[in-house]
Amino acid sequence: MKLVVQVRLLPTPVQAAALEATLLACNEAATWASAVAFEKDVKRNFALREHTYTEIKARWGLGAQAAQHVIKKVCDAYTVLKASLKAGNLGKPGSKRYRRAVEEPVAFRPKGAQPYDDRMLSWQIDQRRISIWTVSGRVKDVAFTAGPEQLATLALYRRGESDLLCRDGMWFLNATCDVPEAPLNTDPVDFLGIDLGIVNIATTSDGEIMAGRELNRIRVRERKLRTKLQKKNTPSAKRRLKKRRRKEARRAKDINHKIAKHVVAEAERTGRGIALEDLTGIRERVRLRKPQRATHSSWAFAQLGQFIAYKARRAGVPVVYVDPAYTSRTCAECGHVDRANRVSQAWFACRSCGFVDHADRNSSRNIRARAWQLWRRGAQSTAPAPPPRQRGRAGRKRSATPSDARCANPSH
Repeated sequence: MKLVVQVRLLPTPVQAAALEATLLACNEAATWASAVAFEKDVKRNFALREHTYTEIKARWGLGAQAAQHVIKKVCDAYTVLKASLKAGNLGKPGSKRYRRAVEEPVAFRPKGAQPYDDRMLSWQIDQRRISIWTVSGRVKDVAFTAGPEQLATLALYRRGESDLLCRDGMWFLNATCDVPEAPLNTDPVDFLGIDLGIVNIATTSDGEIMAGRELNRIRVRERKLRTKLQKKNTPSAKRRLKKRRRKEARRAKDINHKIAKHVVAEAERTGRGIALEDLTGIRERVRLRKPQRATHSSWAFAQLGQFIAYKARRAGVPVVYVDPAYTSRTCAECGHVDRANRVSQAWFACRSCGFVDHADRNSSRNIRARAWQLWRRGAQSTAPAPPPRQRGRAGRKRSATPSDARCANPSH
């Protein structure tokens, strides 16, 4: 399976200047090539190369490999744009966002990521150094830092391209690694149901609740601070805003990684599979009041689901996706479905048999039961490929989605 290992580069000021000049040149050339592709309606790699390759090398001083990667990056961007338009991710045909996407050529950010192959980039992992091509020539002995697990993964499994990117003044390399998978457990003894939520990030059918109250409090505090600084609009306020960029996202990502690792380890230890809800497109199906929108939009449930999926695939743990409709209103003991069963956000009380339980724990038990039924009918699923950026879910599930588990062969 494909995994991406990110390492941080520690270039000297001279090395950083060379890397910055390289990104600027590559992305300026990509923007020009994109305009040519748009004007001539030539968006395939070899066809576009005939129109742009020589000019890119002569005008921006790029090497042969770099010029080819620039052209390929342009073609990939148009491929992604076409898929996004087809999937409806950019609105309906005729909408302002849709028209803007189809009426203008794709433009690249000045410091957008640039791919490198092994001809342009060499690794000395034991010395934590790289040698990298730039428009100023080959830059050697660029230091990088990474954790012990990352270094081991790089040394054993690094394959293919690496992406150079600059973010908030820091330099990174995203290296592609081809990590072997464990044999899939085709005979799980049961399933571990996972209910994803906002108040409680994840609740398992074993009764374990991973609360998100602390994270939600931090999000509210960060949101208020951002609003205050944006209103102030002074140079010092802008510096503070820039410094705090992506801090909340990094915190949420770290929490999601830890939850996913714990869930997969528990399922692997007990010989079970993992049952998740298929929440694709839930944001489009939900109408929220204005105070709820920010909280709902910042909920990274899709990221948590992807982390669980790829970690499960690496460990050989089967994952089944089930229909989320009415799991919060169905009694896990008797199966009675009633809206009144959901007494509050936290509690469930069945109107038929009197069963009382935590609402999220009851939902996770229903998810587990549905996954087990699907598995016995032969609906097997390994970790699926990440869906196109569609995130979000309502506070409770009200709309049905396809009731069969999604079966896919992922590549992460």
